[in-house]
Amino acid sequence: MSSHRAGFVNIIGNPNVGKSTLMNALVGEKLSIVTAKAQTTRHRIMGIVNGEDWQIVYSDTPGILKPNYRLQESMMNFVDTAIGDADIILYVTDVIEKGDKNAEYIAKLQKIDCPVILVINKIDISTQEKVVELMQWWKEQLPGAVIIPASAQERFNLQSILDEIIARLPVAPAWYDKDTFTDRNLRFFASEIIREKIFLNYGEEIPYSCQVEIEAFHEGEDRYEISAVIYVMRDSQKGIIIGKGGAALKKVGTQARIDMEDFFQKKVFLSTFVKVDPDWRENRKELRRFGYEF
Repeated sequence: MSSHRAGFVNIIGNPNVGKSTLMNALVGEKLSIVTAKAQTTRHRIMGIVNGEDWQIVYSDTPGILKPNYRLQESMMNFVDTAIGDADIILYVTDVIEKGDKNAEYIAKLQKIDCPVILVINKIDISTQEKVVELMQWWKEQLPGAVIIPASAQERFNLQSILDEIIARLPVAPAWYDKDTFTDRNLRFFASEIIREKIFLNYGEEIPYSCQVEIEAFHEGEDRYEISAVIYVMRDSQKGIIIGKGGAALKKVGTQARIDMEDFFQKKVFLSTFVKVDPDWRENRKELRRFGYEF
């Protein structure tokens, strides 16, 4: 009988605790947007890591929040699905947040059947005393969980996390081909790279009002030709995205193209356009078109 292990390891936690940084570090590829702003991850994004006799399918999820509009409802559906279909839950907290934030999710973890590995992230910006205190607090909340202090940014204790995951994987054949590293297509990563640059370059509500759609993705012999539309909710936001003489949009396009060439390992010709769609965050049809589920 085969002793190959494989399973779905779903990463959940509150916004800004470093879930995406942790998944990118564990996968060894930049799959999820990483910025200092909350709610940068909107979808479930899978990253797949293979060993000779194991396969881990990581799933990064949006940060837990109380939804204010339909887009956020869809984001929380991704989180709830992730809790329901996990073989192992990787719950990420950090040294800054209050432990009882979104306590209803901690209550769900207390009742869950599958193994829970709790990662206390960002210990590089804390003291040993504080970390020990936090570990004790979490041990009382989730007595069955494995608790690991770590720093995704500094890549500290990643091997311990990996070892604990592999030890708990169910015996199963690989779910994906061993040379696959994600379930997402290239269009998805192109749109996410542009969205990340919007998060990095604009303040206030602009990034939360934007959605990126790849209208065309042509693979030529020596380059990809990509056409992207950035949807905003108001004319004033369109003006901000474009900037004076188109300078702001050009900056986003240049940064995104450089990242895409690094990610795709191929030359990229990128065209970007901005359109106004006042209702996209609430309109179910639009949200489905952008890949959100209900």
